[in-house]
Amino acid sequence: MSEQICAGRTVIVTGAGRGIGRAHALAFAAAGARVVVNDLGSALDGAATAETPAQQVVAEIEAMGGQAVANGDDVADWEGARNLIRQAVDTFGGLDVLVNNAGFVRDRMLVNLSEDEWDAVVRVHLKGHFATMRHAIEYWRGESKAGRPVDARIVNTSSGAGLQGSVGQGNYGAAKAGIAGLTLTAAAEFARYGVTVNAIAPAARTRMTETVFADTMAKPEDGFDAMAPENISPLVVWLGSPQSAGVTGRMFEVEGGKVALADGWRHGVAVDRGARWEPAELGPVVADLIAKAAPPEPVYGA
Repeated sequence: MSEQICAGRTVIVTGAGRGIGRAHALAFAAAGARVVVNDLGSALDGAATAETPAQQVVAEIEAMGGQAVANGDDVADWEGARNLIRQAVDTFGGLDVLVNNAGFVRDRMLVNLSEDEWDAVVRVHLKGHFATMRHAIEYWRGESKAGRPVDARIVNTSSGAGLQGSVGQGNYGAAKAGIAGLTLTAAAEFARYGVTVNAIAPAARTRMTETVFADTMAKPEDGFDAMAPENISPLVVWLGSPQSAGVTGRMFEVEGGKVALADGWRHGVAVDRGARWEPAELGPVVADLIAKAAPPEPVYGA
């Protein structure tokens, strides 16, 4: 058995019925945490189904001797997100970790992307992260103001599509880029209450990625499966543990056995003339700035 670095902690994992979220829930349980397994049981495009994957994961956790409870709230619904946080507190007596993972895709080239396809994806990913964070921090702020020590964690889920862009995923990429920015703001604002906020950009075999990266997602016949979703969870469990107290506002790229710290947007080379530019003067200035700068990361699918 692995070291139980989250023993006694209460963890919410959204979208935990399948794929990466399920792997997170099982890994936290193995590390000693009590887990609220949130999942709507929706299809890949977010459509409702009669499936109950959250309850199935709860059964797996209980079979291994852990404690878990299922939750079927919509994380992008304001009251649903509030109820999710309340259920964790009411069931297990508190909340220590929120892992935002829930989402779905409706991939389309921008020229064909509908308003509904845009709104649905941005809603579940970006608003779904904000709504749960908003109600969680309200709880933690109350605990802090009451003089009770808080050592809490939020782990958000961005994507390479949000960090570098992805052809055919304009809605998803924009939402994931928004999550990266939201993570930075939340880390700065929540530190005073004893809460760290980090994010991951994972690459693994899931329902959302198997059609996009079909050529690279095949399971190996033997040896290490670099695309298994279980590879993502060890870092997330560590980020949810007391050991990660000094880490906040960071973005980690995770794939197989590789963990990388993404730098994000940084101030680059600059030219300052100390006065307003004339438009016609800027052509050679911009060309020189581009020549001196590192080339951008390639857009996925370009």
